[in-house]
This record gives sequence, structure tokens and C-alpha cells, in this order.
Amino acid sequence: MEKTNAMRILERAGIGYSVHTYTGGALSGTEVAKSMGEDPARVFKTLVTVGSPRKYYVFIIPVGAELDLKKAAKAAGEKSVEMLPQKEPCPLTVYVHGGCSPLGMKKVFPTFAHMSAAGQTIFFSGGKVGVQIEAAFSALQTALPITLCDLIRE
Repeated sequence: MEKTNAMRILERAGIGYSVHTYTGGALSGTEVAKSMGEDPARVFKTLVTVGSPRKYYVFIIPVGAELDLKKAAKAAGEKSVEMLPQKEPCPLTVYVHGGCSPLGMKKVFPTFAHMSAAGQTIFFSGGKVGVQIEAAFSALQTALPITLCDLIRE
């Protein structure tokens, strides 16, 4: 398998990880978890939002959860944030919908993760549709500054 930017960043930082693949294209996050036989609470999706004026933020949440935009805005110190349209992230992040990794974007944007990631090994996109990376969340935090907070709708 060809290495992705996310894998190269982890290797440069000396972070151990495992690669998992799945078939079926850009599946929903819960379908990805199911296809890999993993608990959806350990599989995270990467969402990119925009605040004002054109400030971008990255949120990492469990695949079965929905991002609470009010909580996200509060975490980012914004009045409000909104999701980028699915076609927009590619030029901004270099990733396509269904393959957006928190690592290896064109720029490092302020990144936030739901507090449930703390203390566990999580799965997140490897930067390519069909590729997931498994790594300790604490290790991921050494490669990328991530703020933990409550981000999902209850």
C-alpha cells in the first residue's frame, strides 16, 4: 500500500500505528466501523468547518455522533461555525469526502476532538478513501495540537 501524508507524519514523529482497509468507497462512518468489525465509539470522523472571517476548524468526533455546531463554535471561540460543503474541503485540505484525515492537510488548522477519544486507541481516516489508521489518541496529540472538549449532540 502506498503511504499517505498522514502515515508519513506519524512515522516522522515516531508514532506507532496500524493501517486498516475496507472496501465500498466513501461509506458512512458507521458502515466503515461495521465493515472493519470495530466499535463505532472508537472510529472517528474528521469534519472541517468555517467560522468568520473564513477561519477554518477541524473537529474529530465518533462516527455515530453528530457535531453540535453551537458547542463547536464555543470551543473555537467563534460566534458560529458551519460545515463546509462536501466538494469544498478538497482544495482546502487536499483530501476528498470520505478520506479526510486530521493529519497532512495543506495547513494545520485549530483541531478539536470529542472528549471520548481521551485515553483510548482510536481509528481515523488515513487520508484516502478505504484506509483507516489506528493509533493511541495520546500519540496523535503529539503529532497534532488537539483540544479535547464536548462536541456532540446529546
